[in-house]
Amino acid sequence: MTARTATKPAPAKTARQDDQPFDFNLDAVKAEVDLTPWRVHWNDRRWEFAHLQDLDVFELMAAAERGEVGAMLGVFEAALGEQFPEFRKIRLPQYKLQALFDAYRKFCGMAEGESQASSSS
Repeated sequence: MTARTATKPAPAKTARQDDQPFDFNLDAVKAEVDLTPWRVHWNDRRWEFAHLQDLDVFELMAAAERGEVGAMLGVFEAALGEQFPEFRKIRLPQYKLQALFDAYRKFCGMAEGESQASSSS
């Protein structure tokens, strides 16, 4: 006859309760830069772009999968928000797109080639 060994069930993982201390409080993180929107005049209209540091990273990552031009357009779509459909109706030559992106990046304090996730130190 074979000996049977009693096995203990693995202890259940317990989820932390909301009344427990946090390891990191992301709600407490504040921007290290002034998030003032960037204002641009184009086609007889004022356009207001949200600061690059204030954009949703998940939208930007999805746009980056579309290549360099797709990434730039994705940044502008996120930055312009509800204004983007009107912005998109106006013909935008690529040389203006690049100039706009470079000026926006400079306004937001990002060097050429620096990704949004890069450290500024």
